[in-house]
Amino acid sequence: MNRIQDYALIGDCHSSALVGRDGSIDWCAFPRFDSPSVFAKILDEKKGGFCRIHAKGYSKVQRSYSPDTNVLETDFHTEDGILHLQDCMPVHPLDPTRPARVTAYNSILRKATCTEGSVHVEVMIQAAFEYGSFVPRFRNTSATTAEITGGADALWITCSHPLNSNHENISAAVELQEGESLILELQWLPSIEERKPEHHPTIGDLETRLKQTRAFWKTWINGCKYTGPYEEPIKRSALALKAMTYAPSGAVVAAPTTSLPEQIGGERNWDYRYTWIRDSTLTLISLMILGFKAEADAFRHWLRRTSAGRPQDLQIMYGIDGRRSLPEQELGHLAGHRSSRPVRIGNGAVKQLQLDAYGSLLQAVYLYAKLGGEVSPSNWEYLAGLADIVTGRWELPDQGIWEIRDKPRHFIHSKLLCWVALDRAVKIAELHGFEGPLDRWSLHRDNIRNYLMEDATRKGWFSQHTEGDEADASSLLVPAMGFLPPTDPLVLGTIEKIRATLENKGLVYRYKSPDGLKGEEGGFLLCSFWLLDALIHARKLKESRTLLERLIQLENDCGLYAEEAIPDTGEALGNFPQAFTHMALVTSCTHWTAALEDHLPPAKSAYDFAEFAMKLMQERK
Repeated sequence: MNRIQDYALIGDCHSSALVGRDGSIDWCAFPRFDSPSVFAKILDEKKGGFCRIHAKGYSKVQRSYSPDTNVLETDFHTEDGILHLQDCMPVHPLDPTRPARVTAYNSILRKATCTEGSVHVEVMIQAAFEYGSFVPRFRNTSATTAEITGGADALWITCSHPLNSNHENISAAVELQEGESLILELQWLPSIEERKPEHHPTIGDLETRLKQTRAFWKTWINGCKYTGPYEEPIKRSALALKAMTYAPSGAVVAAPTTSLPEQIGGERNWDYRYTWIRDSTLTLISLMILGFKAEADAFRHWLRRTSAGRPQDLQIMYGIDGRRSLPEQELGHLAGHRSSRPVRIGNGAVKQLQLDAYGSLLQAVYLYAKLGGEVSPSNWEYLAGLADIVTGRWELPDQGIWEIRDKPRHFIHSKLLCWVALDRAVKIAELHGFEGPLDRWSLHRDNIRNYLMEDATRKGWFSQHTEGDEADASSLLVPAMGFLPPTDPLVLGTIEKIRATLENKGLVYRYKSPDGLKGEEGGFLLCSFWLLDALIHARKLKESRTLLERLIQLENDCGLYAEEAIPDTGEALGNFPQAFTHMALVTSCTHWTAALEDHLPPAKSAYDFAEFAMKLMQERK
């Protein structure tokens, strides 16, 4: 079975697929990120289903994305020649009047070309709908077209060469000479819709779609404002984040996969195909830093419609279409990635109390407003309601940023984000002239500050929660949120404590305290980038350079990151690719570039790291 880091992402801003180094698409869900899978071999080699194209007898594989696109290119080398495979999920041309909108074909497009000598190409399509819960029907509808149908799903296959079908799969075996190509499309439709062979796209249509898709991504990434030494990883991260955005609503998934394990063989397997307020706002902040305001506008619209109603009904996460109910269930028929069970769909954390959601949302709106985004009076009424809720809830224990499945605690990060919520609410009101109980909010903001400072001063650093002395990487955000200057002794003490207890070969564990689950996990890449940010702004530039080089080395051969990595080997763990990680790379590289150019604010002043980075990019227009 392919390892997690052996995959590359293709997507159309509606759904996505993972392509292995062996040319096998082992994960795909249609027509949306959170739909039941049509290919899930990554979760079960026998039952999951896949679509594979490669050269028979290949001995070497090289791959990368076509520059500035999400079109994957893989070269299979054999004794007799080279096969060049291009993979994408095709989209229509970018509409400059609505740059956040993407029109998809709900399909996978694969073009295999012999670029040298001759090659024997093998095609195998073994779909397994609804997470591999049954075997669908496979049949030819003509010599070069076929259908796979069952339940609610159907895949319509169009190929430039003859296809063979039986009760288990659809296949093709073709010998290509130099300059010759095989092109294949798998398009999803509801099973109740039927298609005659003459209604399939022509080979010319498929060639056009490939060109349009390549042009779409190039046009979109041209809007990136970053220039500097890390342009390639920043652009790759931006492209990955865009691919994880659900264009019809503007929502961003935490990752496009479910149940890829945080420990091989363990139970820490979660469905990340939903929109967390925290994850999405941080992801959109990173895109705003790079100049992609249209995505922020789209997310604002999604959030405004999704959270319509009472502020007290705000959830920590939603479905990409705004659904509030995300019941968690286990799929017992699937073996799990490398026997990591259970495989889960849905997410039981949806109803947890996580106090940081309020601060995440108000922070994003504050930065959005600073970028010139509109905050209407009705928006303000809702935001003011959130601030009022914080004044009544900040003293409660909660499940925290890491969604522990254990007893609630008084997490430092949760209190910090409550401080952020009230601080940004006051600033938004002052920026726009909105009315509100600013004195009361300021009083509670100051009370939270005193609470945090008293606990930290007693220990000399910011711990995980106020009931104990365990370290937690989320405390690295104390300076990032503008709570204290980056060189404050309490901040430096926190950095020192976290490095001493949670860092391993440059990777930082989230925490090591009990959380209600069995097993362990890898180094959390988001936390490692948080450490990098703290070091950069604390002016520890030699240490920063070493850590940044270590983190850049952890990208896979296509520039993608998972959620976690094993410190000793660098092996990827967790859902893949992870929006959190790519968001953090964008902001960290921006901070490092500012340090190189001597553009950091005064070290003894408190400032919002993200606000600083966004302002810096605006000045680069």
